[in-house]
Amino acid sequence: MLDFEKPIAELEGKLEDMKELAKSSDVDVSDAIKTLETKIVELKKETFSNLTRWQRVQLSRHPDRPYTLDYIYEITDEFVELHGDRAVKDDKAMVGGFGLIDQQPVMIIGQQKGRTTKQRQERNFGMANPDGYRKALRLMKLAEKFNKPIVTLIDTPGAYPGLEAEERGQGEAIARNLKEMMMLKVPVICIIIGEGASGGALGIAIGDKVMMMENTWYSVISPESCSSILWRSWDYKEQAAEALKLTAKDMLKNKLIDDVIKEPLGGAHTDLQASAKELQKVISKNLKHLLKKKPEDRIADRIEKFGGMGAYK
Repeated sequence: MLDFEKPIAELEGKLEDMKELAKSSDVDVSDAIKTLETKIVELKKETFSNLTRWQRVQLSRHPDRPYTLDYIYEITDEFVELHGDRAVKDDKAMVGGFGLIDQQPVMIIGQQKGRTTKQRQERNFGMANPDGYRKALRLMKLAEKFNKPIVTLIDTPGAYPGLEAEERGQGEAIARNLKEMMMLKVPVICIIIGEGASGGALGIAIGDKVMMMENTWYSVISPESCSSILWRSWDYKEQAAEALKLTAKDMLKNKLIDDVIKEPLGGAHTDLQASAKELQKVISKNLKHLLKKKPEDRIADRIEKFGGMGAYK
């Protein structure tokens, strides 16, 4: 439980006690229950509408927050996972495959973290090796071959920074993805569902539409790493988060993303079904629009979108 969630949790605990009292005795506490429920909703609205940037980062890392596969199994039918980069190995930090979203076949790809210690080790904490990015590109090219749209779900603390990853061409793998995704003939929708850190996120985030869920972050560096570079300590991570302006609201204001996807009150971890339903609705709506455009127009718009980022007068 995060620090700013504790007052809400205390009231929810009292509410549960009242409901138990109502069940086990003849005491009428219905009015008190309604009053407390209203108070909880008001406190949630007040708390989550005034979160700091660092608190948004904390929410994006919530241990109960839905991961890529959680969303895939909620929003797709007949999902078939595909494996391997056909060169070295199957990187389990990157998952992907074909599925149906509202009867529309799509290739859906994303980073996958783990919940248990064993899963985290197996998934490498969502940090992909070069094999993962080459696997993602292979699946994108497969989708292009069969003329199917691509959806990517981004949730990573960054690409794996280990020596073996650099030896196998981590930078080259990500750079190639940037180039190839820019020229894909099929619609591409990219959504940050958790953490969007550095080139690790950007390696699967070049698309016609780039969106962020409400309580996520997207930046060239994490607040902790930024703090350690500038102040030689992690103690200034909150100041770093404020300076980086990395929230969905900040990204939309700076025209680096196209839209912000609303989450249930309290965050995506409080209601997976509601979060997935909103995600599915946004994907379907944007796919209908993008599928009407000619491939050459989509590519031209994509190049113009990313080429214009960072330009100023």
